[in-house]
Amino acid sequence: MTKICCFGELLLRFSPIANGEWIRQASMPVFVGGAELNVATALANWGIPVKYSTVLPINSLADDIINYVDSKGIDGSGIVRFGQRVGSYYLPQGTDLKNAGVIYDRAHSSFSELASGKVDWDLVLQDTSWLHVSAISPALSAEVAGACQELMAVASAKGITISIDLNHRARLWQYGMAPTDVMPGLLAYCDVVMGNIWAANALLDIPVDADIHAKGQQVDYVAHALATSEALQKRFSRVKVVANTFRFDTPTTGLRYYTTLFMDGQQYVSPELLTDAVVDRVGSGDCYMAGLIYGLYNQHAPQDVVNFAAEAAFGKLQELGDATNQTISEITNRFSTLTL
Repeated sequence: MTKICCFGELLLRFSPIANGEWIRQASMPVFVGGAELNVATALANWGIPVKYSTVLPINSLADDIINYVDSKGIDGSGIVRFGQRVGSYYLPQGTDLKNAGVIYDRAHSSFSELASGKVDWDLVLQDTSWLHVSAISPALSAEVAGACQELMAVASAKGITISIDLNHRARLWQYGMAPTDVMPGLLAYCDVVMGNIWAANALLDIPVDADIHAKGQQVDYVAHALATSEALQKRFSRVKVVANTFRFDTPTTGLRYYTTLFMDGQQYVSPELLTDAVVDRVGSGDCYMAGLIYGLYNQHAPQDVVNFAAEAAFGKLQELGDATNQTISEITNRFSTLTL
C-alpha cells in the first residue's frame, strides 16, 4: 500500500513551567515533535500508512528518537543520518508557537545542513503517493529551501499528490530572503494548501483586508476565506483544495474555532467550536492538517472532511504534548453529539 510521506525537521520541545518554577522543581518536560511529525503521528494513529523523512545525527540520542518514531507505527525509512545535533526549542507551558516567549535552538542542527544534491529523494519517496511539507522548512535557510524545492520537483514528476501547511513563523525568516520571494516557487507544486488568510498574505502576498478584525463577524471571515481560496487557486493552477482555519481568543467567550474547505468551486464551513480552557496549544494546526489529509485520502465528502479536521484540531487543544492521541471514534462521536 502506498504511503503518505511527511517531511520536515524533528524538534525536541522543552516545556518549562513559567516564572522560573522549572528551576525550583529541577524538572522540564520534553516532547518529541515538529509540525510534520505531528501530522505523521496522527495519521498513523488513524490507520493511514505513513512514513516520515527528516535529518538526524548519528548518535544514541537520535537512535532513541528513531525508536520512538517507529513505536508510533511510522515508517522511518525516509530518515537521513548526517550532521551533529537535533534541533530544539523552548516554549513556556500554556503558550503557543506564535508567542514571543518561544526560544529556538535549532541553528547548526542536522536538518539545517540540508542542501540540494545531498539526499536521494527517489529513495525517500519509494512507495509514496502523497508528500506533505510545511512552510517552516524553507524558512530556515536558502539551502534548505532549495532542498525542499528539489524534493517537491521530484515528487511532482512522479505524480505524487503534494500538500503544504502555510504555517508562518516570522522569527525564522532571517536569511535575507522574504517569504514572498521563496514560497510561490514551492506552491507551484502543491495540490492541497492549508493555512489562514493572514499566512496567505505574509507568505504568498495574497491580499488581506486590513479591516477584517474590525468587522469581526464569522460571516465576514468566511467570506474572506473564500476570496483568499479563489485568489490562491487562480494564481497557482495546480491547487485543487484550500483550507483556512480561524482561532480567536476573547476575554468574554473564551476560544472560538472554525474552519473552511474550498474544493471543486464550492466552500464548506465547519461548525463553530467553543471552549473556556486550553491544555496545550501546540500541534492543533498539525492535527487539523492530519484530519484534512485523512479525509481527502479516504475520499470522504467535503463537508465530512472539514468537520472531522476541525473537531480533531479542537480536541487537540485539550491534550498535553505535540501530537494527538485521539481516536477516530472519539472525534466522530464528539461531532455527532454536537450536531444532534
